[in-house]
Amino acid sequence: MRMRRMRNLLPRMEACGAYRVEQPQTLRGSWRSRKPHCQVLWVEVGCGKGKFTAETAAANPDVLLVAVERCREAMVVAMEKAKAMGLTNVLFIDMDVADMEKVFAPEEIDRLFINFPDPWPRKKNAKRRLTHRSFLEKYCRTVRPGGEIHFKTDNAPLFAFSQEEFAACGLEVKNRTDDLHKDGVTGIMTGYEEKFHALGTPIHRCEVVCRPFLLPPEEKKKAEAEG
Repeated sequence: MRMRRMRNLLPRMEACGAYRVEQPQTLRGSWRSRKPHCQVLWVEVGCGKGKFTAETAAANPDVLLVAVERCREAMVVAMEKAKAMGLTNVLFIDMDVADMEKVFAPEEIDRLFINFPDPWPRKKNAKRRLTHRSFLEKYCRTVRPGGEIHFKTDNAPLFAFSQEEFAACGLEVKNRTDDLHKDGVTGIMTGYEEKFHALGTPIHRCEVVCRPFLLPPEEKKKAEAEG
């Protein structure tokens, strides 16, 4: 997410210090210890300004939701939302999702949300897409077997690409739809999603069941070559 630089970013971050984890690698394997009343761990990749984050945490008080966002300017807005709502079951990390295995232990996550990621439309940038098989391999190591990835996008080509990647990795896809809100608003929307919906843009969504897997050697070579 690109946002204008905030001159007052640091004091705003400090004011929300209770929500930010500055050294997340120290909690690898023990995230639930930060919120003992939460037995379930959900992770949101790219939380943006945090509308979905805050509303999801509020609706699921027994779940610890960890939101990941590279853009600090967006993340501080999300943290301020959580603080204003008095939430006690959400934490934030500013990091690249490519480093998630340094922060989450094998099979530690119960559910992963990927909402409206950058589609990286140029073919040469396919490896950057968060549903590329190299990322799926990371997810399936950190999400427990039977845990799920919930994926939403307004970008039809990205959704089609993602379905191909899920199939190539042998992952089960459930509840797939190409028009999530066709019969009325379904579930909690992100800020972007509200705008897309208001414009009449169909929202694509599916749930992917994680399982232990390793890319076949030839696929791993291909992924490494693309990188």
